[in-house]
Amino acid sequence: MQLGKVYLIPTVLFDEVIETIPAYVIEAVKKCQVFFVENEKTTRRYFKKIWKEIEIDNYQWYAIHKAEDAVLQQFITTLKAGKNIGIVSEAGCPAIADPGQILVNAAQQLKTTIKPLVGPSSILLALMASGLNGQHFTFNGYLPIDTNERKKKIKILETESSKTHCTQIFIETPYRNNQLIKDILSTCKNETKLCIATNITAPNECIVTKTINEWQKNIPDLHKQLCIFLLASA
Repeated sequence: MQLGKVYLIPTVLFDEVIETIPAYVIEAVKKCQVFFVENEKTTRRYFKKIWKEIEIDNYQWYAIHKAEDAVLQQFITTLKAGKNIGIVSEAGCPAIADPGQILVNAAQQLKTTIKPLVGPSSILLALMASGLNGQHFTFNGYLPIDTNERKKKIKILETESSKTHCTQIFIETPYRNNQLIKDILSTCKNETKLCIATNITAPNECIVTKTINEWQKNIPDLHKQLCIFLLASA
């Protein structure tokens, strides 16, 4: 049985910033017959931008969502049929803070070829520009929604960073950014460093690292902006 291959296809972080996508990504798209994507509409639009001649309807499309059992079984069946699959996230690199990871794990279990392709990762781009420890870092995803639980988690991350010199990275839903920054500033020590990276790769990209004390003097309005937060305590 000849298994299909899996191509992990990066996409843009912002719609118009196509120059962040390497040219060889188009060649990978051409090798696929089936796509498992987080959002079919935006992926179709993205493919049309990087490869205008693509015949969208010549491909099979499946929405990942949370990679439910039915989707996972379809993925496995497609690979066993010898078809090459492209996995595409809603933004950035698939399988990183993304439901595509479940599909990639299934591909690993089948021992088929998996090709990760270079593209923009907001997590790594923020870390690169933060000036914080890039040798030892942890991505924590989303923090708890409950205010008290979130503050407890922030304190835990700050303590862990102080003990291990590990940069702690986390994200939040855009409409809760201002509440998160408020909790960070009221919980952490004055000398702890916080990097706020907003709208990475967009024309209004801003990546700034300050101490908590410095941020308290001029608190940014982050409402509905795409942000990544990086915390480091000495």
